[in-house]
Amino acid sequence: MDIAFCLFKYFPYGGLQRDFMQFYQLAVESGYSIRVYCISWDGPRPDNLNLITVPVKGISNQSRNKHYSDYVLSHLKDNPVGLVVGFNKMPGLDVYFAADTCFEAKAQQERSWFYRQMARYKYFAAAEKSVFKRGQATKILLISATEKEKFSQYYQTEQERMTMLPPGISIDRKAPANAEQIRRQFRQQNKIDDDDNVLLFVASAYKTKGLDRAIIALASLPEQGARQVRLLVVGEDKPQRFVDLAEKLKVSDRIKYFGSRDDVLDFYLGADCLVHPARTEAAGIVLLEALVAGLPIVVTDICGYAHHIENASAGLVLASPFEQAELNAALETALDKPQLRQWRSNAISYAERQDLYSKHTIGMAVIEAELAAKQSAQVGGG
Repeated sequence: MDIAFCLFKYFPYGGLQRDFMQFYQLAVESGYSIRVYCISWDGPRPDNLNLITVPVKGISNQSRNKHYSDYVLSHLKDNPVGLVVGFNKMPGLDVYFAADTCFEAKAQQERSWFYRQMARYKYFAAAEKSVFKRGQATKILLISATEKEKFSQYYQTEQERMTMLPPGISIDRKAPANAEQIRRQFRQQNKIDDDDNVLLFVASAYKTKGLDRAIIALASLPEQGARQVRLLVVGEDKPQRFVDLAEKLKVSDRIKYFGSRDDVLDFYLGADCLVHPARTEAAGIVLLEALVAGLPIVVTDICGYAHHIENASAGLVLASPFEQAELNAALETALDKPQLRQWRSNAISYAERQDLYSKHTIGMAVIEAELAAKQSAQVGGG
């Protein structure tokens, strides 16, 4: 009944890491013995966590990741388990949770021929192929229909190996009955007037998720009323380049950085609009967290969950290719108070009628079915 969970790095606020923890907790509650392989673990540890800290060498990500997978496969050979579940692409997985975008699609569509001759490309392409190539046995849990199409295009992956999961937002992210009271308290604590418009940016990778784009859009707002617009940044990253950009654009006094937070729901309830102009995003858990909290959203269409914002009529989805002028205009539109009220109402209504919560229970059912199938095959073979 042992299951191995493979994750390169754990830290408390990453979307992938939060998914990992949800699966870990469900597995433990179901009575499975879980062994976790990590290069590093940052943050609180569950009681009785069986953690194998993997020693790695090398400067580049590809060399460190290869050392990780080689070590794990060797350790598993000497210490076998019933099932191997991976949260990063690597050989030897029985089940892979596909939170990352299709590497091959990006390499072919956005990179040069020269890039595809480099060691970095060759490692990551091989790791992805070990999971998705036709003929492999790994079962794949997908969270983005767009990425599923890309994997199918480049690898002709068998449809029966792939399971599309619904979103998996924690119920406690929904707007509570006292949402207005929390909103008022949040704004009072942060000295935000009732008439101020608050933009919220939530991410741990500022450039990837488009913080620079959000800052430029903030600076582009018409002078009349612009002083009443603030941008709150939640998430851990190195902010200096973005601080410098804000100073250059003369909007630094309207931006505040909060780092990683456990009370992010208060920010969703206290803000007026989430701005998420990401450059790449396989899914975008923050989009749905904001949605179920009733927070309108401006987002780029490359995000896997962007279609929920469109279907809910809870904000604006920017078409690709990205144009800064379109984000600037969208932000100006989004700060219209009557429009925000309508989007907020639409978001809360959508959260009540759609399944945005069962990703991990359905994914765990796939993991359990695969474990049972492997055990049955072993018994039959014996």
